[in-house]
Amino acid sequence: MQTLPVYLDNNATTPCDPRVLEAMLPYFTTRFGNAASRAHAWGWAAEEAVQQAREEVAALTGAEPQEIVFTSGATEALNLALKGAFEAYAVKGKHLITLQTEHKAVLDTCHHLEKLGADITYLPVDGSGLVNPDDLKAAIRPDTILASVLYANNETGVIQPMADIAAIAAEHGIILLTDATQAAGKIPWMQEKRASGCWP
Repeated sequence: MQTLPVYLDNNATTPCDPRVLEAMLPYFTTRFGNAASRAHAWGWAAEEAVQQAREEVAALTGAEPQEIVFTSGATEALNLALKGAFEAYAVKGKHLITLQTEHKAVLDTCHHLEKLGADITYLPVDGSGLVNPDDLKAAIRPDTILASVLYANNETGVIQPMADIAAIAAEHGIILLTDATQAAGKIPWMQEKRASGCWP
């Protein structure tokens, strides 16, 4: 009997949805202009496509189009956000909070920031993988600048109580960074949070 391999890493890399491939094919073949090239029609068409994508992502997340910044992927975005916040808010403090179960992209960046003088609190999670919001509240100090909490865990599927976490971050005036890579498009999240006033 022949055994077929089973692929169980779809949260890391997934076959491209045929609808996505169909939408992108023109930009891989005939509409290949650089969106930053504003001196010709190919660049204008590409810039228009990027703006449309920005508006679609904004609608998905409950953001404004001008709030959307495209990167090469989640790892780059997390690195950029953590390092940028650490540098920009160094005058307020050097304390960051995250979870022991955060994605490796966050944990690796936090370890790097520790070498630069950051003080990182790594909060534990319970047996179900959930952080206790009271632990987050207790960990916040006057010099805390940011809390990073993975919205939906890519390995376990655990979904953190982001409304409670966002309310705590807003109450204490700290930045909330969440890796929502596995949540976006799968669960209705930011629209509800912004509508309820719980999302900063």
